[in-house]
Amino acid sequence: MKTKPEQFKEIIKHRNDFPSLNKKVNGYPLAYLDGPGGSQVPTKVIEAISNYYKNSNANTHGYFITSIESDEMILQARRAAADFIGAENAECISFGANMTTLNFSLSKAIGRSLQKGEEIVITQLDHEANRGPWLNLREQGIVVREVLLKQDGTLDYFDFKEKINERTRLVAMGLSSNALGTVNNVKLVRQLTYEVGALLMVDAVHYAPHFSIDVKSLGVDFLICSAYKFYGPHVGILYSREGLLEQLQTDRLRTQDPKAPYRIETGTLNHAAIAGVKAAIEYISSFGEGNSFRSKLVDAMERINSYEHYLASTLYDELKKINGVKVFGQSFDDQLRAPTVSFTIAGIEPSEACKKFGEKGICVWDGNFYAIRAVEVLGLFEKGGLIRAGISLYNTIDEVHRLLAEVKSISKKKSK
Repeated sequence: MKTKPEQFKEIIKHRNDFPSLNKKVNGYPLAYLDGPGGSQVPTKVIEAISNYYKNSNANTHGYFITSIESDEMILQARRAAADFIGAENAECISFGANMTTLNFSLSKAIGRSLQKGEEIVITQLDHEANRGPWLNLREQGIVVREVLLKQDGTLDYFDFKEKINERTRLVAMGLSSNALGTVNNVKLVRQLTYEVGALLMVDAVHYAPHFSIDVKSLGVDFLICSAYKFYGPHVGILYSREGLLEQLQTDRLRTQDPKAPYRIETGTLNHAAIAGVKAAIEYISSFGEGNSFRSKLVDAMERINSYEHYLASTLYDELKKINGVKVFGQSFDDQLRAPTVSFTIAGIEPSEACKKFGEKGICVWDGNFYAIRAVEVLGLFEKGGLIRAGISLYNTIDEVHRLLAEVKSISKKKSK
């Protein structure tokens, strides 16, 4: 049964929280359907960043008030992030410049513990940030195996079983594809890694804005996400299972605290942005109800996901009805599908289509979105890749219809 839009009035009213939604181009209000590349930021997050600079700007571990306030803010941000992903405690949360930088640091540290001929498994579906750092370890004799992507946008789990063996030391995979919206079966892979004693590292950058995460339930060893995808600033967040980070030989100065979570944090962090991370997670919690911060976050993500699923499924279903349009990825019949819809229009390059959309104030992406291997496997790399629209909590059904109208217009012109 189709979800009714009137169920989501409470979410829709929060559009006023985002000042950027007031921007226009060529007389058209901007429709930010580019969330997978980075979400818009609510006023409360902007104010948190500004207020840090106004009131508490200092380096850490001093005995004066602004330094003490900075230490406390960063601790509270770690606690908020731990609640956001269901981590054991704040000591499991490390911050960095972005997901890619953190993953390069993690891969180098893990690589130091590996012997020539030992193996790592990656997938063809993943963002290059969770492929490139591991592929680099081939330089030291590590074997990196690649799990196949099927044409329906899902991973080949039979191939997964074939690629994992007694020499496997780590599997790196995504929770959800930023190109196709596929949600991967991490629990199955976790069981396969348990059988051979391998670590599991998960990229949750595309998953975190749309679903509640419970790292303890998933059983992951490492998980990385990025706050700028869930209404915050550009800060990478690394979860390391309790006690695991101290076992790694990370790149760090001898002056750096060797304990978790600091062990992998190089140099001075972006304190103001971390204040924004805390505010972004608190903002998400305001959409939910519960007796604890964690329960509010879980409830909030369920409500947000339900709304986003309604919009994205409408877009997916209607695109499939348009002549000349090919939609990629699984249908939305299953609730566990990220609200990202990628497609092509016959006779027009994705970049050219996106230019036309942009002139009408519709923000959508073209290309490979750094999931270049997946685009290659689908045979689309030489054709300019995909057109990608992503749904965030501030989007509306009217914006979906605006995009559909422009797709129909372009497709109709090209078919003549």
